[in-house]
Amino acid sequence: METHALVTLENILHAALSAPPTEVRRLFHGRGRCYEGLEQMTVDWLQGQVLVCLFKEPSEEFLTELQALLARWTESDLWQKSGATSLLLQHRAREGVPMELLWGTHNEQQDVTESSLKYRLDLGGKQNNGLFFDMRLGRDWVRAQAGQKRVLNLFSYTCGFSVAAIAGGADHVVNLDMAKAALNRGRENHRLNGHDLKNVTFMGHDLFKSWGKVRKYGPYDLVIIDPPSFQKGSFALTKDYRKILRRLPELLTESGQVLACVNDPAVTSQFLIEGMAEESPEVTFDYRLDNPPEFQDIDPEGGLKALVFSRKP
Repeated sequence: METHALVTLENILHAALSAPPTEVRRLFHGRGRCYEGLEQMTVDWLQGQVLVCLFKEPSEEFLTELQALLARWTESDLWQKSGATSLLLQHRAREGVPMELLWGTHNEQQDVTESSLKYRLDLGGKQNNGLFFDMRLGRDWVRAQAGQKRVLNLFSYTCGFSVAAIAGGADHVVNLDMAKAALNRGRENHRLNGHDLKNVTFMGHDLFKSWGKVRKYGPYDLVIIDPPSFQKGSFALTKDYRKILRRLPELLTESGQVLACVNDPAVTSQFLIEGMAEESPEVTFDYRLDNPPEFQDIDPEGGLKALVFSRKP
């Protein structure tokens, strides 16, 4: 991270607050490598709380100048009129990913809105807050497709796709994730939106040991696969993703759809397209979803890849 680049950051943040977002949004995305010297930074608007993340430990000079910039930002008229309640700095490269309060009042639980749906974020000591903002258009797509469908949400995390699917009129959604705490947050997210949990199933299991349980609720009209790149002891993307793809014919209806995702910069769309063609050739590639415009990336394959496939009778 380079101190000379902070002028660019200051200009972008000033412009962002000239018309504060009405919903949760990324204000600055350095990780797309479009801003030289700021590649390891992001800034998010969390509807009151503002979160700055450093993904690499900066030099002492950079950190000092960044803190001075942020202090000036909080003293500006735009900041005072924005409705901001706190400014947080998260050190993602430090042990325990500590959260530093730079201004205002820090609330560890923050409810936000995305596409008119509500989600509860955790701004405490966790690495991730509970909602990946680059997947916004993916959740919008699921909501638009889900009417009267049975949906399987694999690696469901805090059930963002499930909330979107039920809002879109899904008959039933099955969420599977090993992290039961994440599933509990998923229940909260559904309750925030007034959803009937009788239409939602939560399974705290290891997918690869639970195929029988998953099949019991199928077949599914839509299967969503959004795994981490690596989960110690349970999932390695390049080794295990194909194990899921080859199971799709036994999970899908005759004309079912699949939303298959990968968010590793080193893994391209072709990994999914070729893997599906080899493991489940009757499930064919249709198109790739756009990423939100604020997630600009110098390499189209460097960011999130969310691909739609469909089974052809």
